[in-house]
Amino acid sequence: MSGGDIAGLIAAGVFAVLVALLAIPVLKLGKVFDELRVTIRSVSEGTTPLIDEVTTTVSTTNSQLRKVDGITNNVSDASANISALSSLVAATLGAPLIKVAAFSYGVRSAFGGRGKHTPRRSK
Repeated sequence: MSGGDIAGLIAAGVFAVLVALLAIPVLKLGKVFDELRVTIRSVSEGTTPLIDEVTTTVSTTNSQLRKVDGITNNVSDASANISALSSLVAATLGAPLIKVAAFSYGVRSAFGGRGKHTPRRSK
């Protein structure tokens, strides 16, 4: 065996040790990828029912909001009707009541001031 053959054997041995040392991290990285795949699968299986529940909740909420919108419209219409009714009552009864109050005040003033005549003081 010559010196070149011995150097080749030493280089081959060093290369084999180097490959063995590099194989360990690659194997560990493979195990990490396997765990990652299992985790992603479990998250996916847990997320699908959750998304279905969220979809159901959103559709139920939308239907409830439609009902609330209808109620709000009805309350708005009712308040407009009440406002119009109060304006009608004020216009119908307000003017005659003011006239009756003014008339009764005038009558009271006329009968109350009949016996008493006090001159007004000027300021």
